[in-house]
Amino acid sequence: MRKLLFAGAGMAVLVSAGCATTAQPTQESQNMTSAPPPAVAPASEPAKASNPLLAKWAGPYGGVPPFTEVKVEHFKSALEAAMDEQRREIAAITGNSAAPTFENTLVALESAGRTMSDVETLYGIWGSSMNTPDFQALQREMAPKLAAFEDEIAQNEALFRRIEAVYQSPEKAKLTPEQQRLAWLYYTRFVRSGAKLDAAAKQKLGAINQRLASLYTSFSQNVLADEEGYTVVLESEADLAGLPDSVRAGAAVAAEARGQKGKWVITNTRSSMEPFLTYSSRRDLREKVWRNYVNRGDNGDARDNNTLISEVLKLRAERAKLLGFATHAHWRLENTMAKSPERAMELMEAVWKPAVARVHEEVRDMQAVANKEGAKLKIEPWDYRYYAEKVRKAKYDLDQNEVKPYLQLEKLREGMFWVAGELFGFTFAQVSDVPVYHPDVRVWEVKDKASGRHVGLWYFDPYARTGKRSGAWMNAYRNQERYRGEVTTIVSNNSNFVKGAPGEPVLISWEDASTLFHEFGHALHGLSSNVTYPALSGTAVARDYVEFPSQLLEHWLATPEVLNTYALHYQTGKPIPKALVARIEKAATFNQGFATVEYLSSALIDMKLHLAGDKPIDPDAFERDTLTALGMPKEIVMRHRTPQFGHVFAGDGYSAGYYSYLWSDTLTADAFEAFTAGKGAYDRAVAERLRKSVFSVGNTLDPAEAYRAFRGRDAGIQALMRKRGFPVPASTAQSKDAK
Repeated sequence: MRKLLFAGAGMAVLVSAGCATTAQPTQESQNMTSAPPPAVAPASEPAKASNPLLAKWAGPYGGVPPFTEVKVEHFKSALEAAMDEQRREIAAITGNSAAPTFENTLVALESAGRTMSDVETLYGIWGSSMNTPDFQALQREMAPKLAAFEDEIAQNEALFRRIEAVYQSPEKAKLTPEQQRLAWLYYTRFVRSGAKLDAAAKQKLGAINQRLASLYTSFSQNVLADEEGYTVVLESEADLAGLPDSVRAGAAVAAEARGQKGKWVITNTRSSMEPFLTYSSRRDLREKVWRNYVNRGDNGDARDNNTLISEVLKLRAERAKLLGFATHAHWRLENTMAKSPERAMELMEAVWKPAVARVHEEVRDMQAVANKEGAKLKIEPWDYRYYAEKVRKAKYDLDQNEVKPYLQLEKLREGMFWVAGELFGFTFAQVSDVPVYHPDVRVWEVKDKASGRHVGLWYFDPYARTGKRSGAWMNAYRNQERYRGEVTTIVSNNSNFVKGAPGEPVLISWEDASTLFHEFGHALHGLSSNVTYPALSGTAVARDYVEFPSQLLEHWLATPEVLNTYALHYQTGKPIPKALVARIEKAATFNQGFATVEYLSSALIDMKLHLAGDKPIDPDAFERDTLTALGMPKEIVMRHRTPQFGHVFAGDGYSAGYYSYLWSDTLTADAFEAFTAGKGAYDRAVAERLRKSVFSVGNTLDPAEAYRAFRGRDAGIQALMRKRGFPVPASTAQSKDAK
């Protein structure tokens, strides 16, 4: 039952720059149709033997995914067989003549669906990282079937009656706090999935969910097609004007991979787009690259997502009403830290105005530079990064080209490992005795430094390639648990860095380095898990809390301990100069207007779309009109425009929930001040409190309680405003409610 009803909580679509923690393609909101599970025959042993997806994971470390044995043609039969197996397991629970108890109902549910969980894990990996045309056809076929299967379980009346009996039993008071939390979680998820609806409403809900599942698949495939279908080919040296060697090298490798050796290609992903817009002095090409990127899913062709989005919004509004909620946003936020859209909006609006004011200051500075250079232009969105870099140089004597040679991907990875050792007592050792799904993927064994105990495995898939979606994310291939024996976790970090020439180090930007640490924070959250039941394990926490551990880890990139040892020049091997570090620190709040408005505009559009209820919506018009009403600076576009907003429209994961990054950063800023108010970033006492109260507890207690256990109080907005360099309010409603 873990991957199905609990995928919505444990999914962790994590993104700093595009972090979307994926677990599997299924989500809480898809859990909905009634019908008792049919009797089915068990899968034959020959069928299991012939399909590696159905076999129990074998090998070292408690078993590992059989990646090298997997073929696309295995997935359909494996998913169907796994669904049948889980039906039998659910039937055994509902057919038990004994009175419902925690053990024979909830613990039994924790044990059910193991094969399905493993199959869906690999299905999700292929969907995000190995998405070939034949796999896309499979996704289109299976999406509604998987949604119907979730509905079948979530609307099983006999199963819900047993869950409800355990939850409402006086005996529940005798359970441990973690067991009571598990009972609450199962009961709440089933109720939120429509378990109390009548048969007609359940049937309608199931139809909605199946249609949504197909729409989500189409949305993500459309965006992927536009990312792969639109590139800018640079034909000559003149087209490379302003580009540093590292960007040129990456573009050359991208061109060669596309059969255009001797040319350079700027791909339609953030990791390729951002450095080009930052450094290219060819304004015409900057505009072309920018338009390709911001128009993904919005090109008026067969892959245009606008009609699809309108239908998604209509169906979500209809589903929310069936479930008894005013809007989809109210349904999604009921069990979050924010609790309601109104509280989330309160925080966003408190930050929006000072962020916009800062943007206007930034634009004035950039326009002054352009005027001084005689550029004879008004700053446009494709100019922002380019002229911001010039302002950074003028104001802080800081050129990102000066920093980038010290930011080697592999050295920073070593730095992350060192931080994990200092804060959490982990060690990492690369292993070669486990299969991987692509040659780019490498694996490390994680151990506890003090005891030598095996903690888990960390897979790293850093490079962009055809068939891999853009952005950065963390996955949990297996959750930590111990209720029927110790089971260690398997986690992965996935990025889209542009691979350099063979033997050449990959140099990344400061922002990409922050994203690297961010995603690793999610991995450490999973690796630190120390709970009994898998449904409560690791990153399976509220959506607006899951980004807290990951955003917090970003702070350690800039610590002198990391920079002095791991920020080494790729040619000389010398550490980054202290004077340069001082300039980086001085410029820490530079361009925060842009960064905040770019993100927050997306979060506000997301929330307002889902607060509109069943009002018919033209996505492009809604986006344009809402941004105008908000006073969106014309020099910036949303970080994720609506037609490509995968967080929100490739699934329910972050729908009405993209505000979560800001909510979590409110906690992050406040939490890091616990370190700086103590002995510094590596204060062992504070780190131990953080591990014990936040990173290790999963969803075994309310996140507000977990934060208070760490900090001794609730978080306020003041630390967030200090972190971003905005005016700090004396007090706000959020200061007592950010929990």
